[in-house]
Amino acid sequence: QVQLVESGGGLVQAGDSLRLSCAAFGRTVNRYYMGWFRQTPGKEREFVAWITWGAGGVSFYGDSVKGRFTISRDNAKFTVYLQMNSLKPEDTALYYCAAAPSATTLAQRYDYWGQGTQVTVSS
Repeated sequence: QVQLVESGGGLVQAGDSLRLSCAAFGRTVNRYYMGWFRQTPGKEREFVAWITWGAGGVSFYGDSVKGRFTISRDNAKFTVYLQMNSLKPEDTALYYCAAAPSATTLAQRYDYWGQGTQVTVSS
């Protein structure tokens, strides 16, 4: 069993930066790939990024955030971060942390989800 708790969302202006955190709990956490997704009302969850706990922290990004967002992890704290720079109004969404047994961009393949943290970017 894995539990995920996100934090760090808020209201910012276009061009600002924000860092989201995801604290992961459970004995098997380090077996999972950790991902970030986002969702706006009426739309499906959009893949943002994933990262591994292993050496080197291999990561992968969705096209819409590549070059602006950075995913990282702190293995000692079992915490995953999403650094978001140059934020745009279209980045406004509920951001979720999730855990999957393999590297994937598909939401349905993630087994565990946090409750989400809201990010709102004003123009």
